Amino acid sequence: MYAEIAVALAAGLLSWAYQTIKPPPPKICGSPGGPPITSPRVKLSDGRHLAYREMGRPKEEAKHKIIVIHGFDDSKNLSLPVSQETIEELSIYFLFFDRAGYGESDPYPSRSVKSEAYDIQELADQLQIGSKFYVIGMLSGASLVVPFVHYWWPSLPANISKQGFQKLCTADQRTFQVAHHTPWLFYWWMTQKWFPSLSIMAGNMNLFSPPDMEIIKKLSETPKVGQEMVRQQGIHESLHRDVLAGYAKWEFDFMDLTNPFPNNEGSFHLWQGYEDRIIPFEINRYIAEKLPWIHYHEVPDAGHLMLFKVELCEAIIRALVLG
Repeated sequence: MYAEIAVALAAGLLSWAYQTIKPPPPKICGSPGGPPITSPRVKLSDGRHLAYREMGRPKEEAKHKIIVIHGFDDSKNLSLPVSQETIEELSIYFLFFDRAGYGESDPYPSRSVKSEAYDIQELADQLQIGSKFYVIGMLSGASLVVPFVHYWWPSLPANISKQGFQKLCTADQRTFQVAHHTPWLFYWWMTQKWFPSLSIMAGNMNLFSPPDMEIIKKLSETPKVGQEMVRQQGIHESLHRDVLAGYAKWEFDFMDLTNPFPNNEGSFHLWQGYEDRIIPFEINRYIAEKLPWIHYHEVPDAGHLMLFKVELCEAIIRALVLG
């Protein structure tokens, strides 16, 4: 009798544990009960769809074509503060897209840094934007603006990693450690109520430096188009998988990277705000020192949101397309 009760209790506990670590199914756009499809999409080779938005000069006429990768908790509807005069002067075609699980792009349970790159490649091929195009990435993604840094790269000295990691608040340190060491527990960690998890999702404004707060104040004056669609397929499929892709075990180390433009047919830029409280400058500065082919721009009075400052946004675009 007691053995049967013990087995029943154990089974119940296992069932409860399984339910707490298993994320809910996504609400896929266009599926029964799912959000509607309102944007143009391309179908990838694995059957998934990516939603996109075009802006600027027609791609057939544009001299420069730029694919913009949105950041955390954002979408293809992000608004770059670039003037129409600059777009016309430089003859730029912009291509924005929802990354997997965001907005109207299908989720991808195996999302990783590599899969994000392949998605961009397929998107460019299917829309036939040509063999040469530029990429501006606000997360990962050739111009990177405050990209994710990985605190567990083997080639990153322990003191540099520790210096950057300890700048983060305790909640974020714990969250990134869970994502890296026990990704199978991540959904539970992000939904449990005992400990704070990701501070940016909790609305912790202390994450933002004074320059960031000025930008946030200005952005708040204009309603953000499509913000209600960002997480519509599920927070786990969008935000949670972003953190997992960024901080789980990567398939490469930054020292494995080689110059993608050995004949100077292009350039790679890395922009970092010195006042950034979300992405510590120490790690990106070290990477740029070790990989001299990276054009490193450390902006003294800028924070995490510097791409949304008019002067810096245009400077980033000009540096990318004009060299």
